Amino acid sequence: MDMDRERPRLSRRWILKGAALAAVPYALLPEPQAGASGSVDYPPAEWTPASTSNYTDSGRPGTYAIDRVIIHVTQETYANTLAIFQNPEKQVTAHYVVRSADGHVAQCVRESDIAWHAGNWSYNTRSVGIEHEGWVDQPSYFTNALYEQSAKLTASICDRYGIPKDREHIIGHYQVPGTDHTDPGPNWDWVRYIRLVNFA
Repeated sequence: MDMDRERPRLSRRWILKGAALAAVPYALLPEPQAGASGSVDYPPAEWTPASTSNYTDSGRPGTYAIDRVIIHVTQETYANTLAIFQNPEKQVTAHYVVRSADGHVAQCVRESDIAWHAGNWSYNTRSVGIEHEGWVDQPSYFTNALYEQSAKLTASICDRYGIPKDREHIIGHYQVPGTDHTDPGPNWDWVRYIRLVNFA
């Protein structure tokens, strides 16, 4: 290292800009774009963190192998689902929520952590849970955008963890042992969904 080299000089303008930025309240700065903070595992997602009281901190896949994606239907609106996940008294979360109208994806729990979505500890530890806005008996919520964006998300998860893109590894909540849930219900088009996942 050449110690005799002169340090670059900071211009007065640069110093003033830095001082002005430091004086701006943090709350007035623009929100980071989805994925900009590095908080999301799936870059198109928006980071909308759940309460830390509603999931288990972990270091997956080192602590537990991830070999399943579990498909859910919220039985709630998108906004209410996010609010439930942020309420520390609810004791429930999923990793992702997909909005019906446009397929927008929110990530609420890091994939390395264990979301409480399956109602079965073993399945929670080994899976990524995706909630879809809507009701099992209202198929109009299962829009083209919801199917397409969810399938891209599931394909990305499968690719990252080496999960086969089939019905043995992409399952409905109703298939979790011991569950009393019926989602995603009879109106969920599994043939279409698995096809979309495989072509994503």
